[in-house]
Amino acid sequence: MTAAATHAKHREADAKKVRQFITPEGVDLELKIASSGLRLGALMTDVILILVTLILFTLLMIWIGFGSQSDMTVVIWMLGAFLLRTFWFIGFELGSRAATPGKRLMGIRVVARDGGRLTADAVVARNLIRELELFLPLMMMGVAAAEDMASAWTIIAGLVWSLTLSLFLLFNRDRMRMGDLIAGTWVVMAQRVKLDADIGVDAAADAMSFTEAELSVYGIFELQELERVLRGRDPRAMREVADAIRAKIGRPVAEEDDAFLLSYYRQLKARLERKLLFGKRREDKYASD
Repeated sequence: MTAAATHAKHREADAKKVRQFITPEGVDLELKIASSGLRLGALMTDVILILVTLILFTLLMIWIGFGSQSDMTVVIWMLGAFLLRTFWFIGFELGSRAATPGKRLMGIRVVARDGGRLTADAVVARNLIRELELFLPLMMMGVAAAEDMASAWTIIAGLVWSLTLSLFLLFNRDRMRMGDLIAGTWVVMAQRVKLDADIGVDAAADAMSFTEAELSVYGIFELQELERVLRGRDPRAMREVADAIRAKIGRPVAEEDDAFLLSYYRQLKARLERKLLFGKRREDKYASD
């Protein structure tokens, strides 16, 4: 196979991973589905980090237990271990990056398939299903192995259960786990780049200014979507978003789209941060200011 044919094959494979992601402004960001290998790497990284944290927590509880001579340390350890495993994934994915440390390391994140905000319900649902997919069968196998060798069938049943659910993502084109299917989510590539350097706009972006009324029409959610468009550096998407914002705030076309968007992003971000200092948090354009 020639180099050109190989390149064309790779391009075709990449194109199959691209999905439409329509923002509230009607712009298709064309996100790329994360591969199963990256997702496995992220899961293994998170599991290792959880184990390291659990080991450190265990040593702390042992040290406190010897000092206090109290049985309460055992209860605290059990509660802490449960909370760590249960809320590690949920807590990080509810953050602004929508990604655990493992996902961030692999350059992937979670998004809602309908293009809206990733809700707490969706994050909780997709991660509770992981209990059924992975942790519950592993616990079953561990208990069975600890009791006696006669429960080999229990170990086999747990292994088959875990593999059947965990390998589900290999048999659908969107690489969705059962949790993604139920929660309505995708795991996609998160292209994180430095905005100013990679967009390459000049000082004209700093020369633009927007009024309080022009900046007050959007909230945190739209700011995050605007950042994603800027990081994507797709000229078509930036043009459509710039036109949508201009139409919304009643501003004529008088500058380059990239410079306009970066300037609006900077000033909107600064405004929202100022509001947060006074305890005012505007989630999106539908919320009151």
